[in-house]
Amino acid sequence: MAVWQKPRFTAIIESMVEKAIPKVIPIRIDEGTGIAPPIGKQLITPHGHTQDTRGRTLRDLRISVTDRCNFRCTYCMPKEVFDQNYPYLAHKELLSFEEITRLTSIFTTLGVEKIRLTGGEPLLRKNLEVLIEMLAKIQTAEGKPLDLTLTTNGSILRKKAAALKAAGLQRLTVSLDGLDDTIFKKMNDVDFPVADVLDGIAAAQEVGFENIKVNMVVKKGTNDHEIVSMAKHFKGSGVILRFIEFMDVGSSNGWNMEQVLPSKEVIARINEVFPLEPIEANYTGEVAQRWRYIDGSGEIGVISSVTQTFCHECTRARISTDGQMYLCLFANEGFDFKTLLRSGKSDLEIANAVMNTWSTRDDHYSEIRGSQTANLSSGSRKVEMSYIGG
Repeated sequence: MAVWQKPRFTAIIESMVEKAIPKVIPIRIDEGTGIAPPIGKQLITPHGHTQDTRGRTLRDLRISVTDRCNFRCTYCMPKEVFDQNYPYLAHKELLSFEEITRLTSIFTTLGVEKIRLTGGEPLLRKNLEVLIEMLAKIQTAEGKPLDLTLTTNGSILRKKAAALKAAGLQRLTVSLDGLDDTIFKKMNDVDFPVADVLDGIAAAQEVGFENIKVNMVVKKGTNDHEIVSMAKHFKGSGVILRFIEFMDVGSSNGWNMEQVLPSKEVIARINEVFPLEPIEANYTGEVAQRWRYIDGSGEIGVISSVTQTFCHECTRARISTDGQMYLCLFANEGFDFKTLLRSGKSDLEIANAVMNTWSTRDDHYSEIRGSQTANLSSGSRKVEMSYIGG
């Protein structure tokens, strides 16, 4: 008789708890799949008017294409868990390019207009440009091209930029939390230099990417002294720098409110050196508040996800690497769409499952952050951002 053994990640977590290392929810889920999405008995024609319980429609979809990353940021994929022996998802457990393309096509019939590819580090997914070429052929319900974007840490962007552009990727966002090499290397924990990320951004501009965004997560007391230097570096470069308040995503980054620097202070610091003025949002539901330099040398943005919540306008859903649909960045459970894709369900049935799932959505974590964050100490846990992307 076979002897049952604990899933490896469970044993690791127990060991971490014993050693008082902050708890992490690994990407791999060995203990079951997500909730079965409700298809319903009466199928209806797909449409883009489905609202959740708070009147929000579905317009944006983020798709994680890999559970792997070449950084080991201590707040996301710490080496204590994600070492060389970590059992990453087997290839068969990942959504295939064909499955991702099919699911994307279904979502566009429901009003989705924007697709963002994430990870892990999405550029580690082999032949990613093939997937991008497949997705670039999909049109929205109105017959327009999808807004096809990707978020990367920039580490191999120099190598990949030309192929991404040729495949049809429209926009890029690069994560970079500062220019100080010592701090940056400490944060990524693999001794990766800032210069290589900046070179990747330059490579993307060289092949024709415009309006590249650079996201800087501001953690008070860690990298907030780099706010003005980051603004100075990218001012006039054509790159749009965005400052993101440090969020309590997942359960492993040791978040507390004292480490949050309000966006209004970020703007104040930059405005003292480079005068700014507010400008209108590009579209309804845009999470970044836009500001431009008065001298006309570009713009910046701030994402006030803690101090000025935007739950009431959130139109995003997320698909994890293994096909689970999450309705919020701060969710603690997903809906298993991979099983639907692999069990012979029709596009119509899957579309109805998406509409039924979205219609029950009530997520508004950031508006009730205080009470929910407190609940973490009682065993409640949120999905890690490295599993579903940012």
